[in-house]
Amino acid sequence: MDTGTDATIEVRGLTKRYGRTVAVEDLSFAVAPGTVTGFVGPNGAGKSTTMRMILGLDAPDAGEALVGGRPYRELATPLRRVGALLDAEAVHHGRRARDHLLWMAHSNALPERRVDEVIELVGLAGAGRRRAGAFSLGMRQRLGIAAALLGDPAVLLLDEPANGLDPEGIRWIRRLLRSLAAEGRAVLVSSH
Repeated sequence: MDTGTDATIEVRGLTKRYGRTVAVEDLSFAVAPGTVTGFVGPNGAGKSTTMRMILGLDAPDAGEALVGGRPYRELATPLRRVGALLDAEAVHHGRRARDHLLWMAHSNALPERRVDEVIELVGLAGAGRRRAGAFSLGMRQRLGIAAALLGDPAVLLLDEPANGLDPEGIRWIRRLLRSLAAEGRAVLVSSH
């Protein structure tokens, strides 16, 4: 993992409109290495839209979002720089959990052993051969977190990572986030 200046998120004057609806207006903030930053607001407040703009999935109408001082689209190896969980449903339900991660690893020139490391880290070692469609929401969240961690990135963006987790799972995610920040990562977590 690269830390230091690579482990930053900077948002400057970010604005996004959908027709007459303003989803995000003149938003600025920074997430420093070694911190977990909570991005809190009610449903519809623009949290997910902001994360999508940071990741280059939606273009802002104004402002900029930088990861490690660069727009996401300019990162040479994005999965190794930024890990993201935006939607726990973003997995083929017929694919086995380990195969989903293995495909991601192969497509990003990551070693196969990393797949087993992240499956173990998120507590899915016993379920890696099961199809994702048979997973509970909490298990799919854990699979999404494993995917976000696959490239050992310095920056993490997690949209509602505790959604669907039971009380023990919520304690687990809090411990995990603190430990990731303690390693020097910048962690942005949204929640309502």
